[in-house]
Amino acid sequence: MTRATTVRAVLAAAVLLVSVLITLTMSPRLGLDLQGGTRMVLQATDSATTKADRESTDRTLEVLRLRIDSLGVAEPTLTRSGEDRIIVELPDVQDPRKAAEVIGRTAQLSFHAVQGPGTEQETGKAAGPTLPDEEGRPLALGPARLTGAGVKDAGASFDAQQGAGWTVALDFHKSAGRDWTRLTGEAACHPAQDERRRVAIVLDDQVISSPQVDPSVGCNVGLPSGSTQITGSFGADEARDLALLIKGGALPLPVEIVEQRTVGPTLGAAAIDASARAALIGAAATALFITFVYRLFGALAAVALAAYGVVSYAALVALGVTLTLPGLAGFVLAIGMAVDANVLVFERAREEYAERSGRSLRSAMTAGFRNAWSAVADSNVTTLIAAGLLFFLGSGPVKGFGVTLAIGVLASMFSALVIARALTEIASRSRFVSDYRGVNGIARPGRVRTWLARRDPQLFRSPRRWLLISTALITVAVLGIVVRGVNLGVEFTGGRLVEYSTSRPVDVETARTALAGAGFGDAEVTTVGAGDLSVRTGDLDNHQEHALRAVLAEEGGHTTKVRDELIGPSLGDELRRNALIALAVAVLVQLAYLAVRFRWTFALASVAALVHDVILLVGAFAWLGRTVDGIFLAALLTVIGYSVNDSVVVFDRVRELWAKARRESVTTIANRAVLQTVPRTVNTGMGALFILAALAVLGGDSLADFALALLIGICVGTYSSVLTAVPVALTLERSSKAPPPARKRAPGRTSGAGAKRRDPLDNGARV
Repeated sequence: MTRATTVRAVLAAAVLLVSVLITLTMSPRLGLDLQGGTRMVLQATDSATTKADRESTDRTLEVLRLRIDSLGVAEPTLTRSGEDRIIVELPDVQDPRKAAEVIGRTAQLSFHAVQGPGTEQETGKAAGPTLPDEEGRPLALGPARLTGAGVKDAGASFDAQQGAGWTVALDFHKSAGRDWTRLTGEAACHPAQDERRRVAIVLDDQVISSPQVDPSVGCNVGLPSGSTQITGSFGADEARDLALLIKGGALPLPVEIVEQRTVGPTLGAAAIDASARAALIGAAATALFITFVYRLFGALAAVALAAYGVVSYAALVALGVTLTLPGLAGFVLAIGMAVDANVLVFERAREEYAERSGRSLRSAMTAGFRNAWSAVADSNVTTLIAAGLLFFLGSGPVKGFGVTLAIGVLASMFSALVIARALTEIASRSRFVSDYRGVNGIARPGRVRTWLARRDPQLFRSPRRWLLISTALITVAVLGIVVRGVNLGVEFTGGRLVEYSTSRPVDVETARTALAGAGFGDAEVTTVGAGDLSVRTGDLDNHQEHALRAVLAEEGGHTTKVRDELIGPSLGDELRRNALIALAVAVLVQLAYLAVRFRWTFALASVAALVHDVILLVGAFAWLGRTVDGIFLAALLTVIGYSVNDSVVVFDRVRELWAKARRESVTTIANRAVLQTVPRTVNTGMGALFILAALAVLGGDSLADFALALLIGICVGTYSSVLTAVPVALTLERSSKAPPPARKRAPGRTSGAGAKRRDPLDNGARV
């Protein structure tokens, strides 16, 4: 083996070993749908300045969401109940009392000037509270000069150099930063060691830190906002909790926990088992398909995909990401989509083998990895950009999706470029594999490629024809949205939460099946406490509630209503607004990246195809009357990533071919590029469709809408990347005056001399 192959093999083995250890020794955090958790009911009360109404309760809910889901991995459910109550459901909670303590804290942070020890007050100064400092000595404080609302960011860190232990660094907003500088500047006017040179930082009427302003700070000069640290006798957990509370902000309203109960999973064991079987069958079908198409190298790619599954699962477990059923389905789908990089490499290797007679299998594979690198890198970078922006700008499930998406992208690149490459390089050194074309799967062109080469269809003689078709499809989709309307689920609209006590125990799956048969297909059923049933559904009038109770009575005997509340949406206005902002910024940044890497015409065309796919998917669900809920949101985000990925692969080939033949028309180049990338598009799409078909048919009602959305999205995305993005780019190129792309310098040339460097796999012998 070459040195590079050895390094890849050792790295792959090390990462796999660590991943297997994590998988065997750490347990995953399961979501409410798989394991259940803790449900807490919080009562908001009036404060001195704010009344506990619907608006202020919604603001309180969003602050709580930020506290609970600061890393985007907890997947909690928060809904407003009535005007002034909040229902919080936390999956897999190990210590409900600690969770209740963090959630319920008001985190009223304020900054005060110290006016002296004990009860002394400076003459002419307004009086403030008298509180004990960190050592228990009373301090006379002035009124609050600024509050936690002025804090822009807060983070916990360990200060080993100064010996301060764990500290919390603060960064203020602009106006609050000026107030902080003024406050510390006034304190600096007093002599060193004077109590009045201290500044007190108070959290919930307790002095958590009262540091002296450093002697180097001059009178009325003060400290800039970015250099402020809260020091104290903090442990690691205390510092992190404090930073989270400060960053999340004070609760607009005080809250108290009025009820705390355990809840069972929203999905029954039968639904979970059916979904697991569907995932396994779909993944096995994908592995068999890729093996059938690429023979031995396809089998090696299937092994690399299994390794991808282990690595990405271990990363999710190690980061503490909460796994829900749609999340697990998306994780399995990612296995089917991760095959894309391998397919790109194998198709490029086939081209190299066919175009250059006499080239060895090893040399063709090396060229395949080299030529596919730009498409793999660009498509994955655009996806990582979107994932990062969804994490930093989104909230709730949108933030969580950004985490899992980024993990999936990084793991798939490692699988394809390290594990799969190491395996294929080792295999290609075998003389048996090189000599028998029917074994390696690379030395023979595929059936799709052969058929296209023979027919040579001219797809873009009239690009406007395809644009008219796309416009017609968009028109139909928009009509569906306008005429039929979008059927928003209870997560977006709110609804009704009713709890029942039955004389006989009723299984969740049995109750859900009975309710679905009676027309309550959107009802979410869980067990609560000792065995009561909780039903969460959309708009439900009293007549429908009586019918629902009668259905449960048929299964559970005498049924009594225990609780009946109107609830707000769990995906509220702020979360939806943040999601839209995150998506818009992600699209703009992707547009800028693609414009730099490719051409502005290609970038606009990729974004146009993305918008086309989103509208068609939403319109299809509108016409079908399917529910648009959180599961649909996850599917929609997946489709967006898939759409951009597909377009990037096509335009990468256009750029490459156009740079080699700059005098040919861009229409001819685009047609050739599309025909060359169709085998990759078909094989990648088939890998994902096998898994989605299994999930749709065998996964049960819980995953039916998720699988349907992705089936529609992938089909539409495959169409648009070729027959929408390319025609848009060709139309824009007619008005563009930019020259064709410059040809890249061949990697085998030395600067200035024009001489080729010998391929490291070529021993120089010629006959």
